[in-house]
Amino acid sequence: WLSCRLYCEEAKDPKRRSCQTVLAQALDVVVRSFAPILPHLAEEVFQHIPYKKDSEGVFRTGWINASSAWKKPGIEEAIEGACAMRDSFLGSISGKNALEYEVIIIIEPGLLFELMEALQAEETSTVSQLNEIMMASQTTLLSELPKETPADANITKGTFLINLEGGVICEQSSYKVIARPIAKAKCPRCRKYTSESSSTPCPRCLNVLAGKGST
Repeated sequence: WLSCRLYCEEAKDPKRRSCQTVLAQALDVVVRSFAPILPHLAEEVFQHIPYKKDSEGVFRTGWINASSAWKKPGIEEAIEGACAMRDSFLGSISGKNALEYEVIIIIEPGLLFELMEALQAEETSTVSQLNEIMMASQTTLLSELPKETPADANITKGTFLINLEGGVICEQSSYKVIARPIAKAKCPRCRKYTSESSSTPCPRCLNVLAGKGST
């Protein structure tokens, strides 16, 4: 999902910039980590980082200093839960192109559902963090099964154990993942199946091309 953010969003879009920030932080930590055993390589990488303002080198700028702002309660569990559901989804389509599908996630009301809502506030989205993790073209988040399920849909079930605050908050939730072929055309720009026509960009890409950012 990183490539979608980096190459499809508008240059100054917060989603794209936040992705760049994470990559920059990851690079800084990795370079400082292997600097003691690969000093020349670490220094070369450090000197070629285009956004670094200092020129003192990796050994004169201190050890790893990760900000506490990166540690947000619940985020790690939310991502792990979403990745577990993604694995269920990918396993159900047997190596087929995930972008050719839409995903419906059903989670019983509880902590896991609330964590997923932090990744996707709206019921259905093609651009949410949850949809990016699922790697599908569209994701719908529900608290109960839809009244009608298409015959061509793949349904998988699973459970996820949430462990917060060192075990003080512990809850196991069940979920269902429904995968079905999406009825949209492939966007010629972002390659997601979110367009009304294969010759016309999807709504998100049209907004970006028009300079309006993502919606």
